[in-house]
Amino acid sequence: MRCVVYRGVGGPEVVAIEARPDPAPGRFEVVIAPPFAGVNPADVLQREGRHPVPAGWPADVPGLEVAGPVVGVGEGVSAFAPGDRAFGLVAGGGMAERVRALEHHLLPVPDALDARAAAAVPQAFLTAFDALVVQGDLVAGDTVLVNGASGGVGTAAVQIAHALRARGVAAVRTPERRGAVAALGATALDGEAACAAVRELGGADVIVELVGAPNMPGNLDALARGGRLVVVGARPGDEAHVPLRDLMSRRARLIGTTLRTRPPEEKAALIQAFGHRMLPLLADGALVPLVDRVFPLAEAAAALEHVRRPGKLGKVLLELPEAGPGA
Repeated sequence: MRCVVYRGVGGPEVVAIEARPDPAPGRFEVVIAPPFAGVNPADVLQREGRHPVPAGWPADVPGLEVAGPVVGVGEGVSAFAPGDRAFGLVAGGGMAERVRALEHHLLPVPDALDARAAAAVPQAFLTAFDALVVQGDLVAGDTVLVNGASGGVGTAAVQIAHALRARGVAAVRTPERRGAVAALGATALDGEAACAAVRELGGADVIVELVGAPNMPGNLDALARGGRLVVVGARPGDEAHVPLRDLMSRRARLIGTTLRTRPPEEKAALIQAFGHRMLPLLADGALVPLVDRVFPLAEAAAALEHVRRPGKLGKVLLELPEAGPGA
C-alpha cells in the first residue's frame, strides 16, 4: 500500500509518500481500503510534534478516520464482512490505501452516502455530536453558538443542532461563507455580532468553541444561566482569562474535550451512540457532509497546509485512487 509518512518533525518538507506492507487485521479488527482520507488540523499538529500518537498506532502515518469497503476481517469480528462499507475513527494510520481499525470503532455507511461524502463524516460529525450532545447535553429548544462554523466540525455542528431542533447561531469569519452556513440551519454572522445575537436570545445554552482563546471573553458573556461552554479546538499554548465568579453566578460549565486520546471503550460508546441517533439522519439526508476540497495523494503536503487556513467550507480530503474493489 501507499501511505502518507512523516519523516521527522517539522513543516511540509517532512511529508512523503511511501510504500508499506498492507496491515493485517488482529482480533476484533478489520482492514479497510478507503477511496478518500480525511485531513484534520490534528494531523498538522502531529507533524509538528505537538499531538502525540497513542500507543499501538502508527507513529509516522497520520490520519484519524477511515471510510470505505472492508477488505479483511480478524478473528472475532461479527459486525462486518469483506465488501461491507464502514466508517469510523482510528488513532493513527488513516492516510493510507489500507487502514486497520477496531470493529467497535466503526459503523455501517448508509447507502445514501457516496465514498466522498462518507469520508467527510467520521471525525467531523463525531466531534460535533460529542460536543453538542454528549458533553453539552443539548435538547430541543436550546440556543447554540458555534464558533468557527464553516469548517468540517463547524458545519457538522450547525446541522446537528438544527436537526435536533435547537436555535443555531454561527460565527463565521469569512463573509463569503456565511450564506452557505446559514443555509445549513443557523443565523450566520461575524464573531462579535454572533455573540450579540445570542445575548439577545437570552444567552447560549451550549457554545461549541472551535477556534480557541481569542473567543473566550465573548463566550463567557454570551453564556446563559446553566450554559455549557465546550472547548473543542485551540492552538498549542492558548491561554484564556476566566472570571470564576462569572462562571459561578451563571452556574455554567466549562468543558474541554478531544477524541483521539480517549480509552477505546469510551470511544466505542460514543460511536455507538452516534450510530443510534445520527445514522438515520445521515441516511435520510437531514445531515449532509460538506467537502471543501479534494487533493490527490501526491499533494498530501499541500492538503495539510490547506486544512489550517481560514475560509474553508467543510472537510478537506485526500483521494486514494488505488483503494481497491468495492469503493
